[in-house]
Amino acid sequence: MNSLAKNALNEYRSTGNSSIVYADPHQLILRLMNGAIQRIAQAKGAIKQNDIQAKGEFLSKAIAIIGGLSSCLDIEKGGELAANLDSLYEYMNVRLLEANVENNPAKLDEVINLISEIKSAWVQIAPAS
Repeated sequence: MNSLAKNALNEYRSTGNSSIVYADPHQLILRLMNGAIQRIAQAKGAIKQNDIQAKGEFLSKAIAIIGGLSSCLDIEKGGELAANLDSLYEYMNVRLLEANVENNPAKLDEVINLISEIKSAWVQIAPAS
């Protein structure tokens, strides 16, 4: 596991969820997506409460998680799909940075929607137990 993926897992672990140790790789990715969505939603709440420090912390964690998701991609094996996901993750992080600077909840909603769509597809390809 590379350092970005480890950082993303550490950001997720900071929620106090120890069950991550027992999750399979598919579940780990799903949990990272959920963690990113949760942090972005928390940042949106911080914007509404004008809590600049909390907004920055939550967005920083979301960016780290999305960076971790990107680092888990295998561009060689995943081909065009992995490359497209990598570009989409990069786009999401740019939008999160813009939302941070502009205090723009609409950009946060856009990223939540994008991650939710990817998550929905990810759930569909769950490995058979």
